[in-house]
Amino acid sequence: MIHTLKSLAFVLSIFCFQSNAIAESNPHQFIDSQSQEMVSIIRNNQALYANDPELFKEKINTIFEPMVDFRRVGASVMGKKYYLAASKSQRLQFIQSFKASLLDTYSSTLAQWGDQKIVTIFPEASELKTIEDVQQNLITSSNIYPITYKVRKDKNGNWLIINIIVNGVNLGLTFRNQFQALAKEHNENIDEIIKHWTSDANLD
Repeated sequence: MIHTLKSLAFVLSIFCFQSNAIAESNPHQFIDSQSQEMVSIIRNNQALYANDPELFKEKINTIFEPMVDFRRVGASVMGKKYYLAASKSQRLQFIQSFKASLLDTYSSTLAQWGDQKIVTIFPEASELKTIEDVQQNLITSSNIYPITYKVRKDKNGNWLIINIIVNGVNLGLTFRNQFQALAKEHNENIDEIIKHWTSDANLD
């Protein structure tokens, strides 16, 4: 059985390739083209993590950061209560910590990626909304795993990731629950939550 965290890592990486291609007019076409390109990129760079993990992470970060709306995702993970209670500095610190921990988590799993296939499901033509759900299937030798990407079009026409659901597992909700658990553990001390934050879907 495929490890869900590895699936999430690969799914995120799909969107992180070629930041100059963000402003694709159709999110389905954009995601499909990036997916197929990224499959070959990951396979061709699997050995880099073992030889130079920091360089591998640097490569991933360069293409990862522009593709995700970290401000919006970070606010969602914190939840309205803690986001409003946090200072501007604390919000920025959490977003940076969240981003860094995701990179550490996913860079290690990307290097282990095997032979899988991604198929995008193209809907019938319709007027695009500001927020769209894009459906894909992750096909392995033994299973098919449905993936839903929630992407949002910003004022510049760029499609940015705001959530991902893999095989029924809501990544945004998983991290939000993790944040709330840390809040309970540390008596709602936001500085302590940030200090102890590690992005860990912990899913199989």
